[in-house]
Amino acid sequence: MTMPPPSPWLDSVLVAWFVLTALSVAYVAWDAFTRNPELKVMKWGWLLVTLYGGPIMAAAYVLSCQEPLNQRHEDFVRPLWKQAFGSSIHCLAGDATGVIAAAAITTALGLPMWQDVMAEYVFGFAFGLLIFQALFMRDMAGGSYWGALRMSFIPEWLSMNAVMAGMIPTMVMLMSRDMAAMHASSLRFWGVMSLATLVGFAIAYPVNLWLVGVRLKHGMGTVRALGHGGHDMAAEGALTAMPGMTHGVGHSGAKTVESMAMEPEVTGAQIVAMTVLTLLMLAGGIILATLFGRWTM
Repeated sequence: MTMPPPSPWLDSVLVAWFVLTALSVAYVAWDAFTRNPELKVMKWGWLLVTLYGGPIMAAAYVLSCQEPLNQRHEDFVRPLWKQAFGSSIHCLAGDATGVIAAAAITTALGLPMWQDVMAEYVFGFAFGLLIFQALFMRDMAGGSYWGALRMSFIPEWLSMNAVMAGMIPTMVMLMSRDMAAMHASSLRFWGVMSLATLVGFAIAYPVNLWLVGVRLKHGMGTVRALGHGGHDMAAEGALTAMPGMTHGVGHSGAKTVESMAMEPEVTGAQIVAMTVLTLLMLAGGIILATLFGRWTM
């Protein structure tokens, strides 16, 4: 199948996009590292996803994480939708970094698209799980890296499936139409990576909303509540607690917010159902890539 050539004005649009991206990264870096009491790993997470997603992710930062003048950060990020933004950003920062690094390497090696995608999935999942999840969240497991690895594996895998359900068809379809986008030295390569990251975020957000809601993943945090050392699930549970829930054991003997936050509120059957759903999402992305792209370039 003959693919239509890319529009000649595309490079000008990409130059404008990356100028806005540079300004967005500068703003997020300044605000996150000088004014925002967010955890350090999340500061870097926001910086990376803004580098990949430009002004769109900078806008997401302002709407969901930037501390307003008239409200404390821990109160501002309390709503579940903002907690899920934090979870998605934490996931995407690691996964997309691994995917983009793998794409730059495999395209330089001249590997066919299907091998590119396989390497991107493996590298993205490995970097997200081993670095951004297990390494940076080991305090949640009492300082144990292996404990954090076991705790993070299923949530990270589910989220990764959703991210790649968006990234794979975006990359394959666009690169199939423009061979210049197959080379990391081309501005179009980075334009494809940027768009793929945004699509991956959009697909992964509902999955992360569920993961945070059942406490399989952490959400947005603040050092004033959690300390500089990392995530405290009891404190994070208080951030997402429903109105009217109390701390401590009440007269009825109900579980406290802290004790409820220590364990996921999900059944094995629900985890299996979400696993099947994310695998179907991933399969759908691969089918789209097959129908509208080429795997043998």
